[in-house]
Amino acid sequence: MTLIKSISGIRGTIGGQVGENLTPIDAVKFASAYGVWLKQQRDKVNYKVVVGRDARISGLMMQNLVMNTLVGLGIDVVDVGLSTTPTVEVATTLEHADGGIILTASHNPKQWNALKLLNHKGEFLDAHDGSKILEIAESDSMSFSDVDSLGKITKNKAYIDLHIIEVLDLDLVNVKAIEQGRFRVVVDGVNSTGGIAIPLLLERLGVDVIKLYCEPNGHFPHNPEPLKEHLTDLSEAVKKHKADFGIVVDPDVDRLAFVDENGDMFGEEYTLVACADYVLSRTPGNTVSNMSSTRALRDVTEKHGGTYEASAVGEVNVVKLMKKNKVVIGGEGNGGIIYPEAHYGRDALVGVALFLSLLADKNISVSQLRKTYPNYFMSKKKIELTPGLDVDGILKEMENRYKNEQLTTIDGVKIDFAESWAHLRKSNTEPIIRIYTEAKSQAEADGLADKIIEEIKKIKF
Repeated sequence: MTLIKSISGIRGTIGGQVGENLTPIDAVKFASAYGVWLKQQRDKVNYKVVVGRDARISGLMMQNLVMNTLVGLGIDVVDVGLSTTPTVEVATTLEHADGGIILTASHNPKQWNALKLLNHKGEFLDAHDGSKILEIAESDSMSFSDVDSLGKITKNKAYIDLHIIEVLDLDLVNVKAIEQGRFRVVVDGVNSTGGIAIPLLLERLGVDVIKLYCEPNGHFPHNPEPLKEHLTDLSEAVKKHKADFGIVVDPDVDRLAFVDENGDMFGEEYTLVACADYVLSRTPGNTVSNMSSTRALRDVTEKHGGTYEASAVGEVNVVKLMKKNKVVIGGEGNGGIIYPEAHYGRDALVGVALFLSLLADKNISVSQLRKTYPNYFMSKKKIELTPGLDVDGILKEMENRYKNEQLTTIDGVKIDFAESWAHLRKSNTEPIIRIYTEAKSQAEADGLADKIIEEIKKIKF
């Protein structure tokens, strides 16, 4: 059982001991700290926070705890109910709120939940603000409102629809061409809020939608991380229904992956590559993704005359570099599309609309589209952390072992070879060391990952 406090929010497993898991007491504690921090940012009379959740079994309990904690601090709450992370981000700005919270553990299994914290721009907090909240949570300085100054809760269930309208209004979303394309698509909503939002978007685009696991009951039918090994049912459904492709999202709908018309993975890493290809063909510029993302984005960006740069892992780090470089599109190789014309957050709804616009424009199949991009293969492995394991020492030792190669150490250790790379880092969301590698073949990528793991296992302290 685990409780992880990081820039990605407060994440943990439900139940168990206070301080070691995400219990009701921990939820109240960190929601309180967030509310206190929020009130420190602006000296005003009324404060407002948007709160939503994915469909996890623990979601309603967690949302009620968080909302009523904010009420106790004299903060008004806009309850958007079952929602998506990007929808809460959009709602935060449309409401002119002081912040937002989405209750979701993203790709983690159903026993996990988390408080993802947003600022008044609807963007994730940076490390500085996150550390301030952790400091407040451990202090005795939290003060609550008297009975005449309590906040109030207002329900607004319209925001998924409003979010869809915002997506359809984007200049590069070619609604007419998509409608004329008469696409048939299978959607795997992993029984969370993607099963609400993605079919609604597709129907507005004139797409024939076949729903798979779109009942938002929180009982995930497979591991909710959108990886190939978890998507056999989607692949079979695409072939059975002779669909043009399949869509899968994670429980909070900020990650997006596709399956082609043959039931084969388009490649989670290539979601961003394809969307960037479309955007860059119409609005030339630069791109950003994180260090664990495919080199294919760099190649496509340079093809369009732009410049690519990599950030540390974590959406807030990607967004910071995107703003600095004034990029036209960016994101993360895990299927996270960040399109500044919409907002600075990973958004699967935006990704779906851009991808369909690209397909309609090129008038080719998804498998044919995939063949137009550079072919890289990635291996994503991990090492479970055990008590006493010196992660920093391990990373330093690996840095020393590969000191003659091109190294980047802004986030763990990334080793760039001529035809491949390996990235080793401690996860922000799970008690693991992630080992990501990429090469010109799957065998090479897997072999490099296994070699790195064996080297780590032999390190002695």
